[in-house]
Amino acid sequence: MKKFQLFALSFLSGIFLWIAWPVSPFTFFIFFAWVPLLQVAGKTEKKLHFFFYCFITMLVWNASTTWWLWNATDVGSIGAIVANSLIMTLPWWGYRVFKRKFGERIGYVSLIVFWMSFEYIHLNWQLSWPWLTLGNVFASQTGWIQWYEYTGAGGGTLWVLVVNILLFDIISNWKMGNGKWKIKYTAILFLTLFLPYLFSLLITPKSETIKQLNGQTDNIIIVQPNIDPYNEKFDPGTVSAQIQTLISLSENQLDTNTKMVLWPETALSETVWQDQIHQDAAYAPVFAFVNRHPNITLVTGIETYKRYGNEETTSTAQFNESEQTYYDAFNAAVAIKAGEPFQFYNKSKLVPGVETLPDFLRWMAPLFDKFGGTTAGYGRSPESSVFKTNNNPYVPAPIICYESIYGEYVSTYIKKGANILTIMTNDGWWGNTPGHLQHLDYARLRAIETRKWVVRSANTGVSAVIDDKGDIVQSQPWNKAAFIKAEVPAENGETFYVQEGDLLFKAALIIAFILLVWNIVLIAKKKIFSKNIT
Repeated sequence: MKKFQLFALSFLSGIFLWIAWPVSPFTFFIFFAWVPLLQVAGKTEKKLHFFFYCFITMLVWNASTTWWLWNATDVGSIGAIVANSLIMTLPWWGYRVFKRKFGERIGYVSLIVFWMSFEYIHLNWQLSWPWLTLGNVFASQTGWIQWYEYTGAGGGTLWVLVVNILLFDIISNWKMGNGKWKIKYTAILFLTLFLPYLFSLLITPKSETIKQLNGQTDNIIIVQPNIDPYNEKFDPGTVSAQIQTLISLSENQLDTNTKMVLWPETALSETVWQDQIHQDAAYAPVFAFVNRHPNITLVTGIETYKRYGNEETTSTAQFNESEQTYYDAFNAAVAIKAGEPFQFYNKSKLVPGVETLPDFLRWMAPLFDKFGGTTAGYGRSPESSVFKTNNNPYVPAPIICYESIYGEYVSTYIKKGANILTIMTNDGWWGNTPGHLQHLDYARLRAIETRKWVVRSANTGVSAVIDDKGDIVQSQPWNKAAFIKAEVPAENGETFYVQEGDLLFKAALIIAFILLVWNIVLIAKKKIFSKNIT
């Protein structure tokens, strides 16, 4: 019976995490979602048993929130869900070890720093899949976390963990504590839960920002062509029709005050060499469109190649047998303005398993389906870049799809002068599932962290304009060919988060390292002492 109860508690934690996750309205479940698993940690004697129960929680959470990956890649989705679930058990394993060895307080600290270290590593290593970073849970409740302009999503992760630990500690000690203890710890829990929310209310930008919008003359056209990514987008026979759709939607309400037109990821789907794009006949209508409207800068996704000659310049370079040269394929963005040279940015944050594989998993390439990418994988840019064109107030950050879930990376665009976030994406791979809506909500976090407006062009939706508070002020729904015309402020300046990045994650990583070294030293001392006795 005890095993069943422990299994049920583990399963319940996974269900609570799912119920709390965007786009669910029950975000507050996150503040007690970990409590059942904390109970399991205290009641499980055997290490492997706890590992199993912990894995159940993570598997339920991953499968219930990201099941939609199956629509794009069956093998890849199973691999991602299982692998992520296994990795997520490691911080909890560390918590159990440290709690039993050093007591509750050190155990709780270890859980916080190990989990936050895991999230930070997951943001930066080759198998990066930070979709379920705990701080992302508030993406649908941006009014609660305006202080992300200081902390980023790491602040949300810390908030969630601290509240769960305090609640669990109160529940565990409720019957044992005296009246003063109950009042003290309940007050601490109350303050920890509500002070961040109150602070968020105090620092929320005033509504004057929206009033300024009404007087702004410069505007942006955002296009949502609604092209089927499976049966149409990458069919060479439909390229001409796709381009005409994009141009027609763009010119619908374009005027002399339009300064930028934004098309989605891979809108220009016929792969071209970056140094020969101007010679490609398929894109002649695009250049004609830009020349008809010399005031605009067209920012669009594009599939490209880049030659390197006889040297294998990058680790992702492929070899062209016919030309005996190396090259990379890129999921890229390009800025096109009449009379000016093309500016390219090659996507840096690639989707593991479908756009790239870690070096140690390249032997598994045949097992992964294409996801708008290539079997050998895409090349990538080593860093972000911005598009600056003459006589244009907008300096866009060309953020391509998956990159929009990386807060610290997005902040690097702002450091390079971006005054607006432009997100180009193609979420049609996932179908009409929570996936595309979660992705939309995560963009709201980036708006708060940088205090920049976001213009988002999604091939099949949802395209949107998001203000610097994270509120969606205009949008076009899923599965509709449409456009948005928006007067968007170009805002300069850097938030504390843009300047300093993920300080909380980095601090957690340092503390976690100290704890691990401390534990290793104690183990070594114990072994030396045992040898001396014998």
